[in-house]
Amino acid sequence: MSTKNLDVICLGELLIDFVSTAKDVSLIDSPGFLKAPGGAPANVAAGVVRLGGTSGFIGKVGEDPFGYYLKGVLDELTVDTSYLAHDKEARTTLSFVGQRPDGEREAMFYRHPGADMRLEPADIVEDYFHGAQIFHYGSISLGSPTSKEATLTALSYARKHGLLISYDPNLRTDLWPDAELARNEINAAFAYADIAKISEEEFKFITGCDTVEQCGEYILNLGPKFVIVTLGKDGCYYTDGKNSGYVGGFKANVVETTGAGDAFVAAVLHHLAERKKAGEPIFDESLAEVLRFANAAGSIATTKMGAIPSLPAKADVNALLASTSQ
Repeated sequence: MSTKNLDVICLGELLIDFVSTAKDVSLIDSPGFLKAPGGAPANVAAGVVRLGGTSGFIGKVGEDPFGYYLKGVLDELTVDTSYLAHDKEARTTLSFVGQRPDGEREAMFYRHPGADMRLEPADIVEDYFHGAQIFHYGSISLGSPTSKEATLTALSYARKHGLLISYDPNLRTDLWPDAELARNEINAAFAYADIAKISEEEFKFITGCDTVEQCGEYILNLGPKFVIVTLGKDGCYYTDGKNSGYVGGFKANVVETTGAGDAFVAAVLHHLAERKKAGEPIFDESLAEVLRFANAAGSIATTKMGAIPSLPAKADVNALLASTSQ
């Protein structure tokens, strides 16, 4: 295949989120579910395209109706699916998602195994990385032996070809055999990244730190050059070891939060890809403006149901920024 020179290549899970149609009820009491395409790395790939960039997705779905539906969703968005494979032995992963009365997100996965767990090193093609700007991965693909090896293969190609490498742990403890293994694998994976994003809900379990400042320092010591801790409606904290600070969030009429973090990551990576193509500094003091844009994108994503369906276009984000003074 010829080189596509993509802005961002994402690797990992692509699945169906069945999102509860009722808020503030458990999955047990949910009256019904809305089918929505999702999977954090796929959401990021879709988000980059929605913002006007180019992206490709590496992963595996089942050779089943849900798998072909998901491919169709990415194709319609113009995410490159040249290396989205269909597995004949395992079905597409499903997730049922709700928001409990206490406001906490509740998720249950059908994945024993899911097709995404069967991604193999042979599915990773080195030429695909040539000319791309950024490679993005999460921790879920590290949870099975074959998909872990595939992820490490992709990381080696990304580094070889000079891509900026982005990591979002996207903690889902119920997808791991035990919590300690999850913590160890997630921490080990920071070493490959240039930029790491972690959420307020995740960082205490993953890092053992009590504050966002401690978390930022801890992750920088593992290898990344830039760390972002997302804080929900309160925005985010960032640090590169020299410069650090908080960027405020935006008010929103929250419907469902599944895609918010991925919309945020997509916005950051879209801007960093543009900088890299232009030969501009990747991490400098102006990155706070990029994070403000990303906060706005994440805020908009909470106003609709589902992950990919909620991802905003650049015009939507710019309109929110123009209407809001901070």
